[in-house]
Amino acid sequence: MHDCALHSITPRYSQAMLQMAERLGITLPAHLVERLAGVSRVPITWQDELWEAFCAGSDDPLIGLRLGLEIQVGHLDSLGMLLVTCDTLGEALEELVEYAPVIGDGGEFHLHRDRSTVFIDYQPHLRTRQAERVEAVLASMLNLTRWATGGRFRPDGIWLAHSPLTDPARYEALTGCPVHFEAGCNHLGFAPEQLELGQIQANSALRDHLRQLTDQTLAELGHQGLSAEVERLVRLNPRWGKERLAEALGLSGRHLNRRLAEDGLSFKSLRESVLQDMACRALTEDRRIASIAEELGFSDENAFTRAFRRWQGITPAQYRSQR
Repeated sequence: MHDCALHSITPRYSQAMLQMAERLGITLPAHLVERLAGVSRVPITWQDELWEAFCAGSDDPLIGLRLGLEIQVGHLDSLGMLLVTCDTLGEALEELVEYAPVIGDGGEFHLHRDRSTVFIDYQPHLRTRQAERVEAVLASMLNLTRWATGGRFRPDGIWLAHSPLTDPARYEALTGCPVHFEAGCNHLGFAPEQLELGQIQANSALRDHLRQLTDQTLAELGHQGLSAEVERLVRLNPRWGKERLAEALGLSGRHLNRRLAEDGLSFKSLRESVLQDMACRALTEDRRIASIAEELGFSDENAFTRAFRRWQGITPAQYRSQR
């Protein structure tokens, strides 16, 4: 697998999507389902494809919101259990802010307050179906917080940065709380005193054990941070070769290859994985293929076509027409 763990999510979240799709009769491409079997982490590019197929296959624009309202503790891996075994809601939210990468790196959480309201913010780093996925995240927070507090949690509302995807009244009917749109942020708000709400599954001994496991998971993810940085730099500078990129990291080309080899990777395979993803995304836009080839660092359109055929088994033009 070329995608490193820091650009991935827990497979249990993907399984929640597959389960809901099966129950609702949403047909997903077989190759998307098959490659999720037995993986320890799901690359974010795979998750992007899954979300696109999941939303496109549904006739409900609020499918993301509905998914979030069905997410269970087990779908969030060890972090889900850690959150619900905390003594209070406030403690659980602090753990969420710190350990969110265990679930996935699609966004960040922040906790802040003004004089009358506490907000748990979600800042997404998503390019595919962002509105639906943000709604899924906030709906899952709402649902799990209600469950963990025995139904005592009372939100002031949900604020979304995007416009409503359908009749706003449906949002409030599904969530049971006010939903505000085009708010410039994505967060769940509630009264400060609710931070002190006790949780029905509180268990300090189990919490401490789960925190150790979660610390270990974070350390393992952090160990693969070099490949994440290589991916980031390739996306920003797709024309760079190994030596120039290694120089930006303060390494020699040989040292970079040696470090990546420790994780079973190579610069060539990692770069090609990123270029393939960038090419597929660019081909969904109304752009000349020659322009895409130049942007990705190929000498000409023919060289790009040969590489793309090797990656996808078809030409860029055929890929575009199929999309």
